[in-house]
Amino acid sequence: MEHTSISTGPHQASAHVLLLPLPLQGHVAPFMKLGHQLVRHGSKVTFLTTESIRSQIEKVDEEEEHMRIISVPDGLALEDDHKDDNRLVQSFLHVIPAHLESLIRKSNEDELIGIGQITCLIVDVVLSRDPIEIAEKMGLKHAIFFPSAPGVLALILHIPKLIEAGIIGADDGTVEKNEKIQLSPNLPAMDSADLIWKRPGNKSNFNQKDVFQYLLLVNQILKVPNWVLCNWFDELDPSANALLPNIISVGPLPAHDGKSTGNFRSGDLTCLPWLDGQSPGSVIYVAFGSTSKFSQQQFHELAFGLELIGKPFLWAVRPDFIDGISIEYPDGFQDRVKNLGKIVNWAPQEKVLAHPSIACYMTHCGWNSTMESINMGIPMLCWPYFGDQFWNKSCVCYGWKVGLEINPDEDRMVTRHEIKRKVEELLSDEGIKVNALKLKELAHNNAYEGGSSKNFRDFVAQLML
Repeated sequence: MEHTSISTGPHQASAHVLLLPLPLQGHVAPFMKLGHQLVRHGSKVTFLTTESIRSQIEKVDEEEEHMRIISVPDGLALEDDHKDDNRLVQSFLHVIPAHLESLIRKSNEDELIGIGQITCLIVDVVLSRDPIEIAEKMGLKHAIFFPSAPGVLALILHIPKLIEAGIIGADDGTVEKNEKIQLSPNLPAMDSADLIWKRPGNKSNFNQKDVFQYLLLVNQILKVPNWVLCNWFDELDPSANALLPNIISVGPLPAHDGKSTGNFRSGDLTCLPWLDGQSPGSVIYVAFGSTSKFSQQQFHELAFGLELIGKPFLWAVRPDFIDGISIEYPDGFQDRVKNLGKIVNWAPQEKVLAHPSIACYMTHCGWNSTMESINMGIPMLCWPYFGDQFWNKSCVCYGWKVGLEINPDEDRMVTRHEIKRKVEELLSDEGIKVNALKLKELAHNNAYEGGSSKNFRDFVAQLML
């Protein structure tokens, strides 16, 4: 490991926070924002990740004087293993306790020159069991960072009650009473089909029992740390603050210097001058995050749908977006739409969503993307794929009413006609646009004025005690 010094102001005593995210895109990105926010509030930050991820993010993210990235092996020997998220997570859970304890001990003994003594650990909720125990044993303050929606936290905390009520089974969370589950008075009831351990996407190695049993463990761990930091603001669900006595809402976490941070891929910046050339509020932005997969047939229906709409579109198509095969567009599609749309491998999403030409966002409803869209006041077309994204969709469409749901047909295919119909419906719905702008204003107030920003200042003050 390489080590470079972190300097602090001459008169300011500061906390030194060790951040430990799950080594996946959707977790590293909000943790990186959290780190930059901590630095802005006077803390030193050490960001701990895997060697393979460090090489992808450090070029753009280690510019901050008081924040540095260090890495440890992830325990995987084969390059192909890094493409299997489940295998990566299981391996990291196994190897991280020893690496973490060694790092904290060396920092306390000042063997890691320039790092200085670590005073607090903030760990991803998915990784939290062993790291929280280590932090307690070594006398550190400790917090869990919860990067998902308030309803997901409520669901995890309600699991024992759902078992007791006979709604789900205790072994693997199988639904035994098919009924709606009301987790919050402010948001729609959760459909039992949308329980996060029952939505595997098309992940062949998804084991419902393992996921459910781990969530039962998380249910207990959440009651242990000094704080649980949550990436949302109170107005999204005012009842969420009552879920735990030590909960602190700190969202939305602002982009660092206005740019996306913690991304494993570089955004294609050529889309920004292309957006400059489009009319205000005219472009459909289409992106499905870092893990969603489409079949070849569904990919073609989406392409035909965008062509059928006839409006400008910016479409982010990852090289691995089609399940199992390389990208293949419909015959002649790219020629037919070359004056209408722009296709990139990966977009600088926060810059895109902030651009005045964007009319709406067709999204997988990952929580990071949902929050970014809320922050920018962009209406959403919701096409969830996996896990908590189905619940996020319900909140967007039926709770906050800032988007519409795209529905598959009886063959589980979203047709080009459904895509065209929903885009046109969304763009003509003035109520949704008004709601989106109201949420944008609330998000801005929380990020920069009161609410979450005050919570964050108070949290950092406690770290420095």
